[in-house]
Amino acid sequence: MTEPQSNGEVVRLLQIELAHLWMIRTFLKHADEIQDDADMLEVPRTLFDVIRATEPSFLSGDLARYLHKLRGKFGKLEAVRDHYLAHFKEFSDHTNFAMAAASLDGCVERIREILEIPKTQV
Repeated sequence: MTEPQSNGEVVRLLQIELAHLWMIRTFLKHADEIQDDADMLEVPRTLFDVIRATEPSFLSGDLARYLHKLRGKFGKLEAVRDHYLAHFKEFSDHTNFAMAAASLDGCVERIREILEIPKTQV
């Protein structure tokens, strides 16, 4: 994997992961299978919250605030990832749900790597 070489590269790599999370969020937001389950609906809501929390600092170029926001939201991101991975098959075993699980898991781990957050700190 590409490792960041500069502050701009850190943000670019994180924005790629957030873009992937946005697509997972969009899929889940419109998935009929989860619409009656408040806990599962928390997944797309949290993805939205995490991504939008970073947006103002991304747009203003404030890297320190961007990283602060993302690090601050990382625990919630990890929690919804864990919930989705543990429960998605209760709603559907369709490939779309399985691929969303794989993608969500990969994005969260890649964000952890980029932010260099040890698992014991979140």
